[in-house]
Amino acid sequence: MAALGHTASELESVVSEIHDAGGVAMSIVADVAHASQMREAADAIDAQWGRLDVVFANAGINGVWAPIEELLPGDWDETVNTNLRGTFLTIKYAVPIMKRTGGSVIITSSVNGTRMFSNAGATAYAASKAGQVALGKLLALELAKDRVRVNVICPGAIETRIDENTEERDLVAAQEPAIYPEGKIPLTDGRPGTPEQVAQLVLFLASDAASHITGTEIWIDGGQSLLQG
Repeated sequence: MAALGHTASELESVVSEIHDAGGVAMSIVADVAHASQMREAADAIDAQWGRLDVVFANAGINGVWAPIEELLPGDWDETVNTNLRGTFLTIKYAVPIMKRTGGSVIITSSVNGTRMFSNAGATAYAASKAGQVALGKLLALELAKDRVRVNVICPGAIETRIDENTEERDLVAAQEPAIYPEGKIPLTDGRPGTPEQVAQLVLFLASDAASHITGTEIWIDGGQSLLQG
């Protein structure tokens, strides 16, 4: 396994856990928004193993959430570059290796921009997430002849640290007043999902149990987007 990210200390921790569990892993420090770094990452994986069976394109940020007139072009670029360009580059440089044996690509999108549009100010984020779904569906057809499956997961509220890279500006001005039924996540009485639940879905899509599934988006949100969409 290759763990890729832009923080060396976090990668070392992940790789250590894999090694402790008896697995084999390497860490690659790279920024998904930079083509040269992602090309070098793919080359390193190819040199190490000569094959690539599963790609989990999971890097993403919330970025700036603000009314459209307050959202700066730089804010837009930062979010779209990480979320959409980063997904494109991740898959672009992985595909030549994956074509040798076939495999599975899983893209992390979101309920935002796909089935839920009630989060005011999330213009750049929602656009990037909608773009990931379109990218995944187009590539599912393009790569089918090479036995590479491409699917998209759309999480709702999950216990992660993504809120740490979120900047909110004057969202009250962008909100449409609305009263929702009590409880944000019907299946869990408002409790967010867990990373482990998302990992179980990713594992399924990566496995042979999902061998006839491609070009599909799957929401994992406990019914949140049905309530708040």
